[in-house]
Amino acid sequence: MSRSALALLGSSVLLLAACGSADPAESDAAATAGTGGSAAIIATTTVLGSVVGDVAGCAGGTTQTLMPVGTDPHDFAPSSQQVADLVGADLVVANGLGLEEGLQDALEAAAADGARVLEVAPQLDPLEFGAGGHPDEDEHAGEDEHGSLDPHVWQDVARMATAAEIIGTELADLTGEGAYRDCGTQVHDELMVVDDQVRQILAAVPEDRRVLVTDHDALGYLAAAYGFEVVGTVIPGGSTLAEPSSADLAALAATIEAEGVPAIFTNSASPSTLADAVAAEAGTHVQVVELYVDSLGPSGSGADTFAGMVTTNAQRIADALSG
Repeated sequence: MSRSALALLGSSVLLLAACGSADPAESDAAATAGTGGSAAIIATTTVLGSVVGDVAGCAGGTTQTLMPVGTDPHDFAPSSQQVADLVGADLVVANGLGLEEGLQDALEAAAADGARVLEVAPQLDPLEFGAGGHPDEDEHAGEDEHGSLDPHVWQDVARMATAAEIIGTELADLTGEGAYRDCGTQVHDELMVVDDQVRQILAAVPEDRRVLVTDHDALGYLAAAYGFEVVGTVIPGGSTLAEPSSADLAALAATIEAEGVPAIFTNSASPSTLADAVAAEAGTHVQVVELYVDSLGPSGSGADTFAGMVTTNAQRIADALSG
């Protein structure tokens, strides 16, 4: 099938929407449409879909989000239609650093067929796993071709503000329309306001309670940016696909007891069974708190945009650790 035919096939899933109103919850290929530059733009994750949608929508552009809300990007596998959409795109905005493990072949095929694939995480001064305080960095070595670099860059809102500028510049270069660059700057400024809001919410947590235990090592950027320390994870490593041993879980329960940790933070896109078991072993004082870690929330959740996601998470962390 030719690239033009694939692009036509992919365009059939696009929905007309107002500027800035992209809702990745609607379908596997939720979309907003406009006329700016007539470029077919796809974001891989719901988090990127929100930011890319804001930048492109501001300039009247068309965007499509590949993953549905509630998807774990570590184990997402595309359908044949979604592969066709990727190959037919003009620009694919991906996270990179090994996050989209099941998309690598499709992204490579899209790039080989002429699509621009913009991986934003490598351009955002990525941290190594353990930068947020996790005591064991060696367990991450060799996880993917990027070594121990942490792909969860969106947990630092300021980094995503920079990503908005990068995306706007890329779209302006692709389409020749300077409005995209201006919109990237506008979204950057809006996200820096959100960053301030997150800092204000998290300021309620006392210094001696600014410790995090998570289901997988995904909050390192949050810890580094906002003054927390990750003292343990239920699943070793930065992917939800790893499996902890019984010794790992027992050691984590002991750490929680020793540190007096009041909460384990889990990912809404993954089951909390293991976290529940660790909390039960550590003691009744430990609660399991769900965060929107790897995906936006559904419509009406308060976390159905990137700004809503990070402020909701900040409030849940503050409530759990300062109570």
